[in-house]
Amino acid sequence: MFQLDDKFLEDIGLGDLPDDQKRAFLQHIYEELELRVGTRLSDGLSDQQLEEFEKIIDRDQGVIEAWLVEHVQDYANDEVFQRMQAALKLEPSDPALKAEYVATKWLEVNRPDYRDVVKSVLDELKAEIMSNRDAILGSIAENQSEGSVAPQEENQQPPEVS
Repeated sequence: MFQLDDKFLEDIGLGDLPDDQKRAFLQHIYEELELRVGTRLSDGLSDQQLEEFEKIIDRDQGVIEAWLVEHVQDYANDEVFQRMQAALKLEPSDPALKAEYVATKWLEVNRPDYRDVVKSVLDELKAEIMSNRDAILGSIAENQSEGSVAPQEENQQPPEVS
């Protein structure tokens, strides 16, 4: 598991970004990573699999409960579930916790290589950013000198990616 944070920015040579730009840039990286990983993971999946996963992501409780009954009836005792519960600080019966757990387990069943895909895509994205570092920093400096920096939402933090 990795986290998109200040250390990530330091690792790719952007640790000196102004604080107001760090959040926005990390959010952009998260969205790009999510898009690229989703595209790569969808390769080779059937329409039925994609539809099922979409319903899980959209938190369709009927699909989530049916998936649990079919695949992991004793999910509350699964170590993965318990770690998620502790990390998210949610009750075992919380629908959001169940949805996150089922999405993770679904990927383990249908795309057991998903962690490798995430790592590969992240490495590619890091290399792209590092090769364009000077242009990124120049663009940000230019935007700041023109006063065109958009205000960012308070307390917006990119999620931890697993």
